Amino acid sequence: MRTQKQNLLLLITAFFALFHIGINAQQIAVKVACIGDSVTAGYLLANPKSESYPSQLQVLMGSQYEVKNFGYSGATLLKKGSKPYYKTKECSDAIAYQPDIAIIHLGLNDTDPRNWPNYKDDFNADYSWLIDALRKLNPKVKIYICRMTPIFNEHPRFKSGTRDWFWQIQEHISEIAKANKVHLIDLHEKLYHRPDLFPDALHPTKEGAKILAQTVYENVTQDFGGLKLPAVFTDNMVLQRNLPIVIYGNANGGEKVEVSFDKQKITVSANEYGKWKAVFPAMKSGEIQQISISTSNQNITLKNILIGDVWFCSGQSNMAFPLKKAENGISELKKASANKKLRLFNFEVIQETDEKAWDSITLEKTNQLKYFSGNWKICDSVSAKDFSAVAYYFGQNIIQEENVPIGLIQVAVGGSPIESWIDRYTLEHDDKEVDVLTNWRKSDFLMPWVRSRADENLKNAVNPKQRHPYDPCYNYEAGVSQFTDFPIKGILWYQGESNAHNIELYEHSLPELAESWRKAWGISLPFYFVQLSSINRPSWALFRDAQNRIQKKIPNSAMAVSMDFGDETNVHPIKKEPIGNRLALLALKYTYGKKITAEGPIPIKAIQKGDVILVSFSNAKQLFTADKKEVIGFELVTDKGIRIESKAAIVKDQVQISIPNDEKIKEILYAYKPFTTANLVNEANLPCSTFRLELDSAHQN
Repeated sequence: MRTQKQNLLLLITAFFALFHIGINAQQIAVKVACIGDSVTAGYLLANPKSESYPSQLQVLMGSQYEVKNFGYSGATLLKKGSKPYYKTKECSDAIAYQPDIAIIHLGLNDTDPRNWPNYKDDFNADYSWLIDALRKLNPKVKIYICRMTPIFNEHPRFKSGTRDWFWQIQEHISEIAKANKVHLIDLHEKLYHRPDLFPDALHPTKEGAKILAQTVYENVTQDFGGLKLPAVFTDNMVLQRNLPIVIYGNANGGEKVEVSFDKQKITVSANEYGKWKAVFPAMKSGEIQQISISTSNQNITLKNILIGDVWFCSGQSNMAFPLKKAENGISELKKASANKKLRLFNFEVIQETDEKAWDSITLEKTNQLKYFSGNWKICDSVSAKDFSAVAYYFGQNIIQEENVPIGLIQVAVGGSPIESWIDRYTLEHDDKEVDVLTNWRKSDFLMPWVRSRADENLKNAVNPKQRHPYDPCYNYEAGVSQFTDFPIKGILWYQGESNAHNIELYEHSLPELAESWRKAWGISLPFYFVQLSSINRPSWALFRDAQNRIQKKIPNSAMAVSMDFGDETNVHPIKKEPIGNRLALLALKYTYGKKITAEGPIPIKAIQKGDVILVSFSNAKQLFTADKKEVIGFELVTDKGIRIESKAAIVKDQVQISIPNDEKIKEILYAYKPFTTANLVNEANLPCSTFRLELDSAHQN
């Protein structure tokens, strides 16, 4: 048996061994220097020592790393800037630290008008100096420079220059990374859609700092959480025919990903940001049993895949209006399973924007952009009942005419204004709409009803910047952006009810939305939209007329008229099948090349002959009335602005309107009552749109 003295010696020996192991462990710890300004320092955080991103990074990296914070509030990268970082003790300490890894996040304060306009030509050289200074003391240092965290529109200097200088600096940072052969971390991407985490539009909260720490951790360790696919890739999906088939996702950096289907196999590697993409040759319509995506230790199998045409269906409540509530919808559901070639992806909302306060879980998920969820489903009575009736009938019609599989992606939110569907960058750089981003819940840009409903939903919110699907950009960020890398055939749009208060702005916004979405998808997609129906709301006739003009402003677009199926008091008319069919006619003609009539009569000109006015139309071999009765819906406007309801008659492809009491007529209106029973159609029984037409002065008596 060992004596007490022997036991004591053993304990002392063990203690010193452990002590020396600890010393050695400390000596071999990888040194990480976080260099930056107030965002790195942890400005505005309650406890920067534990909440700043370098502090949270230390926890993620573990004891094998030693992470030190060398942030200095207000610092500029520019040496001649208002508070140059290179003159600070933090800078000299960071260089003297001789880090193994350096994370540099500077540039935000260089957007100051005292700095960038005066010294921008020095930026690349000054950044290179800092990189060289770190390398001089430790040639093996691994350097990462960062694309800047966002500056949001509430920043006081945003429109006066910061907005533009910020993006110029971002470009310079990418150039610097390439020229100096250092790594580039994007600290902007994951936070650009999270204004809720920036109380002063510049400095992130603790949660924002956590996202920064996680982003840096992933880039340094190349641990991006393994193999992952975007939400759009599920069983039963439809892939776009006649375009390269793109399968993409995430994996750990450098990890090999094997993608195989239909006797084809491609192996790709995830890049340094954990992203990978496999591109296969275009295919004709057909069926694929399964797609296999695998890494060395993970495998995902997708089954029952079709190759066909994918249409993206978006807007507000009339697009979201479900088949089960539509006229004849219940009987249609009994036949839904017969649509073997129709697949539905309903990106459903986690909580409707109905008149009630949301709970804390919904509020948190909404802030995290987790407002939508869904997957591809085979069309049947269950999947179709809550799917968009308009989109369903559109898809059914295209399948019948083209005999190809159709995939429909529905992303629609009841009551949502158009601003919520436009991306942040576009709104930020649009001087007509940039101000909608500021304090939107008090902004006249949005209808009072929209704001009051959002206020009702957000009664329990504690964050003054709580997100909501009526929030400008929100539905793009949480919904649309999830699909823009996924090839599609075209876009269906049914929205406007929540923007009918500002017609002139909508004439600007809808073309802007179409252009920005096409830019996001990287192709000039067909854009077919539905004109508002008729209802007794004062501005709706003018809004319909504006929509009629808008289609001429958007290339590769067309509009389906719906006013003849409106409801005098209900904003949600139940006759959805004819609207879906009219959208299908537009697609069949302009996208699929069918030689058909897809639109109603289009007014060309109005001339006066004696005491009558003759209105000529194109797109009509013969004019008719939908109800076989006399034509109604025409009004004459005098030079004094007085509107006169006038009798009209059809004469072949013209409408003849009598002028009463020798009035001097200036304009002709058609279907210009908010709720209208105007009935002019062409030989295809397609209606004429609401319109306003000036009298041709050259032909006036």
